[in-house]
Amino acid sequence: MTALDPVQLTTRLVRHNTVNPPGNEQACIDDIANILSDAGFDTELVQFAPGRPNLVARLGSGCASTPPLCFSGHVDTVPLGEKPWSFDPLAGEVRGGKVLGRGTSDMKAGIAAMVTACIAERDRLSQGPGVVLVITTAEETGCEGAAALVRTMDLGPLEGIIVAEPSLNAPYYGHKGAFWLEAEATGVTAHGSMPHLGVNAILKAVDQIRRLQGFAMPVKGDAALGHMTLNIGRIEGGLNVNSVPDRCRFTLDVRTNEHIEHQVLLATLQAFCSTDLALTKLIDIPSVWTAPETAFARKVTSVWQQVTGQGLPPPTAASYFTDGAFLQGKDKSTPVMILGPGDPALAHKTDETCDLARIYEAETVYRALMSSA
Repeated sequence: MTALDPVQLTTRLVRHNTVNPPGNEQACIDDIANILSDAGFDTELVQFAPGRPNLVARLGSGCASTPPLCFSGHVDTVPLGEKPWSFDPLAGEVRGGKVLGRGTSDMKAGIAAMVTACIAERDRLSQGPGVVLVITTAEETGCEGAAALVRTMDLGPLEGIIVAEPSLNAPYYGHKGAFWLEAEATGVTAHGSMPHLGVNAILKAVDQIRRLQGFAMPVKGDAALGHMTLNIGRIEGGLNVNSVPDRCRFTLDVRTNEHIEHQVLLATLQAFCSTDLALTKLIDIPSVWTAPETAFARKVTSVWQQVTGQGLPPPTAASYFTDGAFLQGKDKSTPVMILGPGDPALAHKTDETCDLARIYEAETVYRALMSSA
């Protein structure tokens, strides 16, 4: 089989329109599955929803003493946004030392690098513990694909998981948790010319939003995952211009560290808010942290230093969430590291790109991890 170039594969994957919603990841997943199957990998599709399969590909025997290494990524992307792009976001064009397009940094370049690295090392992998690739759908809407996958399939023991999310190839030791809530305020509708006969739900919601600006997080930040944050991301309410609104909803996006259970946080927020503001969970993704002194973290950082020639930066974590929160298991027994070629500052932005040099560097790091004892 002719060696695959990770940049060329990145452009190929970008040309698959996997904007989520609706997703439509089937063609992209099939493309990757065919590439890996042709290279001798055992591939299995696990459906999350019609036309939205997760892919699990394996190579190597694995053993009790040395389980396989796992690489993970997602193929769905966020919408293109309202702002016009200066290039075709789905053309996968290469220009100025970069691949251009939606999903380049987040995170099709990372998937391309891990796929080509695995194929390049397939002879070595087939004779040893091997590798497991988990490529998911529906990550951008709350890791739904990964959550469904682990409910259906036991991935078995893993040495550790490398999530190829954007990190500029720096090693991240985990990520914050994400706890998204919808808040609903209710009122009483009335004619807009007689507002005194109604109860304005929008005004009730605004009062609560003002109060939430003063919400004190119940736990302090730490050096690993930093401080917890709360953002009001969306608000909607009202029937029409000339009616008093009887319902208003807004969302809370809370990013958490490992020092609080989300159920405790929900109770704390509910107690802080008015009793007639109903809070409902939208997504519940735990934080991830792999201690730097663990064997897997030491292996990843040692290999990273050898490949890049750089000094090891202080341990840090991503502010975004990843599929690693679910793939590591409920007991968090499998270590997770994040390392991918994309630029996190470009994720979800108009005119998203990824540097060619970073893509090749990621492939080199991944290959070195596979060949490291």
